[in-house]
Amino acid sequence: MSEIEKVVVRTRRLEKLLRVQYHAEGKGLHQLITSCEERLPHDVIGKLRYVATIRNKIVHEEDYCLDNRSEFLAVCDECEKELTPRSGRFIWRTAITLMALITLAALAFYYANWDILSKHLPQ
Repeated sequence: MSEIEKVVVRTRRLEKLLRVQYHAEGKGLHQLITSCEERLPHDVIGKLRYVATIRNKIVHEEDYCLDNRSEFLAVCDECEKELTPRSGRFIWRTAITLMALITLAALAFYYANWDILSKHLPQ
């Protein structure tokens, strides 16, 4: 895969994340960033601007060469990680607590009503 392809593929992923998760609007990556800047994590905005600038240079400037490919890809990875939604520990704790409470309520119900329910079980 050429440098241009790699850069374009990575930036398209970031554009999709911005459109879907942050409801960004615009044509290019810079416009997308600007349209949802107040909703973005502050530490990722500069990285996204860097990625957008590199993308524009590699696509529009004929003699531009990507100097540090691994650094660019690392910044793209960081941006993707920051922009990808993840459920927090609070959500998981809440879900596990609810399941435990429902299980305990069912156990209490069966314990309290076992005499009545056991009569309906096949012998």
